[in-house]
Amino acid sequence: MRDGQEAAFTALFLRHSKAVYNFAFRTTSSWNQAEEVTQSTFTTLWRRACDGRVDPLERESALPLLLWIARNEVLNIVRNRQRRLRLVRRVTDEPWTDTDNVSAWTAKEAGMARVNEVLGRLPEPQRAVVELVVFGELDLAECGHALNIPLGTVKSRLSRARKKLATTEIAALLSGGEPA
Repeated sequence: MRDGQEAAFTALFLRHSKAVYNFAFRTTSSWNQAEEVTQSTFTTLWRRACDGRVDPLERESALPLLLWIARNEVLNIVRNRQRRLRLVRRVTDEPWTDTDNVSAWTAKEAGMARVNEVLGRLPEPQRAVVELVVFGELDLAECGHALNIPLGTVKSRLSRARKKLATTEIAALLSGGEPA
C-alpha cells in the first residue's frame, strides 16, 4: 500500500474496516459519525500512502495505526460538534443540543452515549487507553505502540481507570462484559 497500490488498500480496508467502525461507534455513540470516522480514517491513510508518508509497519497488524487515526478523527468530530453547538446557542434563543434527534437513535446509541458520559470523567490519557484496549480491542502492547507510551504506562493508566470506574455501570465493560 505504501506504493499506492489500490489492491493493497482494498485488502487493508476489508480486513480492518469493521474494527475501525466498531471503535468509532463506541467512541462517538452514533452510527452516522462512526461511518464518517471510518471513511475519514481510511481516506487519511490513503492520502498519506499516496504522499509517501506511511512508515513501514512495526507490528504484524495495521490495526493500531488505524485506531490511532480513527481516534484523532473522533476528536475532530467532538471539536466540530462543540463549535457547532456554541454557534447555534449564539444565534438562537431556544436551548438546543445535538441530541434533538433522539427519536432516530437506536437503543445502542443511547447506551453508548451513557458509557461515553461516564468515560468523560476520566483524565484524557486514561480515557485514551480504555478506548483503545476495550473498544478497539488492542492488546496492551499495541495500545502502547499506538499512543507511543511504554507498556507499564498503559498498564498503570488502565488500572487507574478501572479503579475510578469500579462503582459505575460500565465496570462490567472494563472487566470484559457488556455495558448495562
